Amino acid sequence: MFKLASKAIEVAGKHRVDFGDIRIVEDHSQYLAVKNGEISGLTDSVTLGYGIRVLYKGAWGFASGSDMTERAVADTALKAIAIAKAGRLLMHGRVRLAHEPAHADFWQTPFLKDPFAVSVQTKLDLLFRLDAVLRRNSKVRVAHTSMRFIRERQWHMTTEGSRIEQVLLSSGASMTATAVLNGESQLRGYPCSHGGQTLGGGWEIIEAMDLPAHAERVREEAVALLSAPVCPAGVKDLIISGNQMALQIHESVGHASELDRVLGYEESYAGSSFATTEKLGKFRYGSPLVNLVADATLPGGLATAGYDDDAVKAQRWHIVKDGTLSGYMTNREFCGKIGRERSWGSCRADGYANIPITRICNLSLMPGNTPMEQLVGEVRDGIMMENNVSWSIDQRRLNFQFGCEMGWLIKNGKKGRLVKNPTYQGITPEFWGSCDAIADHSQWRLWGVANCGKGQPGQTAAMSHGSSPARFRKVKIGVHG
Repeated sequence: MFKLASKAIEVAGKHRVDFGDIRIVEDHSQYLAVKNGEISGLTDSVTLGYGIRVLYKGAWGFASGSDMTERAVADTALKAIAIAKAGRLLMHGRVRLAHEPAHADFWQTPFLKDPFAVSVQTKLDLLFRLDAVLRRNSKVRVAHTSMRFIRERQWHMTTEGSRIEQVLLSSGASMTATAVLNGESQLRGYPCSHGGQTLGGGWEIIEAMDLPAHAERVREEAVALLSAPVCPAGVKDLIISGNQMALQIHESVGHASELDRVLGYEESYAGSSFATTEKLGKFRYGSPLVNLVADATLPGGLATAGYDDDAVKAQRWHIVKDGTLSGYMTNREFCGKIGRERSWGSCRADGYANIPITRICNLSLMPGNTPMEQLVGEVRDGIMMENNVSWSIDQRRLNFQFGCEMGWLIKNGKKGRLVKNPTYQGITPEFWGSCDAIADHSQWRLWGVANCGKGQPGQTAAMSHGSSPARFRKVKIGVHG
């Protein structure tokens, strides 16, 4: 593949571009799903193509193709150059890329068992088994189980001399039960909501979920939610666990720290950010306990790789350190806007046919030192919520309201009654500022977000967020008039 890639680099060099690269991407994706005793999804697809970027006299050009011949690659490179030349007529300022040394390397997601070597029948047998358990109560009207596996192989070559091959592998699974009674429905999922859990790795990820051991509990909790009281409204202490903590990180810190969004490049489509550049190193984002770390080297992370799509080597850095805004998600184009001489490496593309853009890296809340028993025991009047159902956050990533699958009332330090339809709301820096305890490392878990959307035209990217359960004081809970 590098022989084919070198044709694009040759053409770019002849036209004296400022920078050029080609990413050849082969994507193998498999999806299986069972719904109410029948196969509802079964796909196995492979795509192969290339995307070529050039920077010509400060203007970007991009073109892609799937004809895997040297002639087609050369023609696509010429098309990218022509687009860059046309773009110069409209550009507001010259693009300059931060320096990155040339890399020659191979990197692969570590795994124990190749999920594509496990038979489709074995996978379906497990899904049908789970489906049967989920439907052993007449109130469960919809049972859904699924698995997804993706292997992306990349060959990346640049005019600066980088020659990088990577193989990225992820595996995921989900099961949900929807219980219905008298026109009301309640959903319960495992390992989490919105498509389940996905992590970097192989079939061992599925085995570690131990799905059969949790199917009966998922069913009974979905049914129990039907008769549970509605979450009471009021100002209460809040403990967040499960993938709701991951979504809180994703929406109120991850997107808010994407530097292109901060600079206004997403404003017309997905909004901007309150975390503007003059706040870097000064702004109180949360309490001193709050440390949020971006990490492209994190084992199991969906954004874990050896290099990003700017050919920048994977790194680990603080977004929020001891409560203070300390970094951003960057690419080589925009990092100079905050005085950085090198990108932190958060540039990725969706497949071969899209241009790389700034994306959220793996972003995690570092664990505290509070035992879980103490986290709950110090709450007089509060609620614990788990797993996301709904989310809403404004265009600047400030005002938000989230809903969860289920909650438990906490009274005088004791976790008690189950409640349904729990919601909470807040303003991002005030909310993170109210964090007064984070559970210790024994409670820390990594959660995958496999469907983050961004860009025009739209792109999907995956990343992971880790956290222990965390406690927030005096939060608005439930629906307020």
